[in-house]
Amino acid sequence: MLTGLTWAISWAPVGILAALVVDPTNRMDEPWLLIFAIPGFIGGVLFSAVLASRARGQSLLDLSPRRVGLWGAAAGLVTGAVPFFIGEPAGSIPLPLLAATVMSTVGGLSAISAAGSLVLAQRAQRQALSALGGEPHDDGVTPPTAPP
Repeated sequence: MLTGLTWAISWAPVGILAALVVDPTNRMDEPWLLIFAIPGFIGGVLFSAVLASRARGQSLLDLSPRRVGLWGAAAGLVTGAVPFFIGEPAGSIPLPLLAATVMSTVGGLSAISAAGSLVLAQRAQRQALSALGGEPHDDGVTPPTAPP
């Protein structure tokens, strides 16, 4: 849930940028912050579930940003496809083009968010380990050190 909230907050500014490109005169009545925040939340929650199932028993330090980014992209593709299963969009853009655009955008943002989340988590884990005066072992667990 926390990953979903983090992604939603991170993606909301993308909605503002999209509004500046798609609707520079502000004629459309769209909640641009939510247009990206909601898929960010859903994608973050789905990514967390994928990460929990695929990386079970592994330390964050054992995971590669590339592999985690691919998991994020998969979560984003599924998230981006959801609106097309719920209903048919109105508009003049052909459905295959709209679906490809939405799914690739959400998939790309999810891949970046997943890899970025991992890099930040790994950095925090390394800082915590160095503050404790330890180095991670192969299993990612640092044994306690005896006081001097």
